[in-house]
Amino acid sequence: MCPLAARDRLLISPHTQMSANRDSNCSLTSAVTADTLGASSGGLRRSETRLACIAEQCNTRSRRVRRHPPASRPAGGRPGVAFFQRSIGWWPAGTGPAPHRGPRSRMTVPASTTAAPPPAPRGALLIVFLTVFIDLLGFGIVLPVLPRQAEHYIRSLGLSELAGGAVIGLLFSVFSLMQFLFSPLWGRLSDRVGRRPMLLLSLAGSVIFYALYGWAVTMPADRAALALGLMLAARVGAGIAGASVGTAAAVIADCTTPENRARGMALIGIAFGGGFTLGPLIAYFGLALFDKQPWGVGAIASLLSFVALVIALLVFRETRRPGSREAKELPGIARTAAVLRMPAVGTLVLVYFLSIFAFANFEATLARLTKSAFGMDDDGNFLVFAFIGFMLLLAGGSYRPLAKRLPETRLLAGGVVLMMLGLGALGGVAAAVYAGVVGGRGLMAVFYGAAALAVAGFACVNPSVSALISKHTDPGRQGEVLGVNQSFASLGRILGPSAGSILFAAHPSHALPFAAAVLVLAGVAALLPRLGASPRPQAVSGG
Repeated sequence: MCPLAARDRLLISPHTQMSANRDSNCSLTSAVTADTLGASSGGLRRSETRLACIAEQCNTRSRRVRRHPPASRPAGGRPGVAFFQRSIGWWPAGTGPAPHRGPRSRMTVPASTTAAPPPAPRGALLIVFLTVFIDLLGFGIVLPVLPRQAEHYIRSLGLSELAGGAVIGLLFSVFSLMQFLFSPLWGRLSDRVGRRPMLLLSLAGSVIFYALYGWAVTMPADRAALALGLMLAARVGAGIAGASVGTAAAVIADCTTPENRARGMALIGIAFGGGFTLGPLIAYFGLALFDKQPWGVGAIASLLSFVALVIALLVFRETRRPGSREAKELPGIARTAAVLRMPAVGTLVLVYFLSIFAFANFEATLARLTKSAFGMDDDGNFLVFAFIGFMLLLAGGSYRPLAKRLPETRLLAGGVVLMMLGLGALGGVAAAVYAGVVGGRGLMAVFYGAAALAVAGFACVNPSVSALISKHTDPGRQGEVLGVNQSFASLGRILGPSAGSILFAAHPSHALPFAAAVLVLAGVAALLPRLGASPRPQAVSGG
């Protein structure tokens, strides 16, 4: 700051004052009295010399501030800079107080648009990882065992094959359906009451409902209807508890700068891979550990959720202040529609939905493809799903260094291309089997290579979309907007397997699901040019 002592205040001509303000960006007070100047010319020269020194200091400091405008360095991030700006009246356009006569108030740049993210609270990223991991564990752990466990009770009830298939499909899809319905609500509640209580509630729900699933599958055959009802209730509850991925992404948005946002979101991709990898393996080894007891899978999942809950209670601290101005109202359907109308956000949500749809299409038909192409049994499919999860884990870890060098839009485009290549090659494997090329190491190598490409592409798409949506979103709406995104991702996980199963059976080549996925991803590629290269935070308008 550059105040002048009372004895040195000079009466500066209008021309001199404008020049000083232009060169130094300092507001110098020009009101002086005659006795301050002194009668001697020596006093005047000393005052002029002091004025020149002060102007030079102000000019140097203003140049330093201009090198870090608020778009890249928030004004409130360095107390010295903020104090200097208040002192000299230098404010970036559109952020400072309106000019007025009289004493200047000590105003600051609005925190909602320029405040730097706080440092990550202790354990925040660990809890994000555990929450997403538990969510995907619940999705992956039942993939290999649910059909067989449900068929035991379906046969006891004497249901037809069509009705039994519908029951199994319901048990699979209701998990994602609950996530679709509840993800926006969880996100908005996290904006209103805070991230910590919502994530703790999510983990506590996982403990309860995985235990309920383990109990349900121990029912005797003569209580088949009750067993299926409890299995359905457990899947509904686990889906509601698992609707917190958007909230977990909001925690990362709270704790990272825009420049590091993509690297933070990659942590969710790593958790996806870990949950998807260990889910089938836990199911496989859990049944072996407990001597094929059906409750072993639910017991292990519940125990892991309990450990995560204890860790969260001990180390996780709130990352967002509850009850902020932006989160006072609890919006409804109209508010969700307003989120989708936000610049670029609607396009990104559509991109994510279609990508999830294509990938879930692949997941749902993978076991059937391995059986028709290579004659794999359940044990072989355990290993295939473990390979898919391991590749997700590896690709998610590789994404973080890439995010340092490449923008999210390029990583997103590259991921879409890799998914198209991988899924197209899997369609080629299915067509080769139909043409009579069954088994063989060469075809097996093509299968694993194609699956690895598809998984690597998805590992790029997932964090890139989340990071771009976060950058386009006002800080007060991170939980809500990311929750809407996860809601539509869950819808993709509902529709993708259904479409894949129908298309797989529609033609004996079994290549239609993969061809359809490639066409869907081609539509995604056509949407990418609509995304802006330089996202800026946007507020959700009315509703």
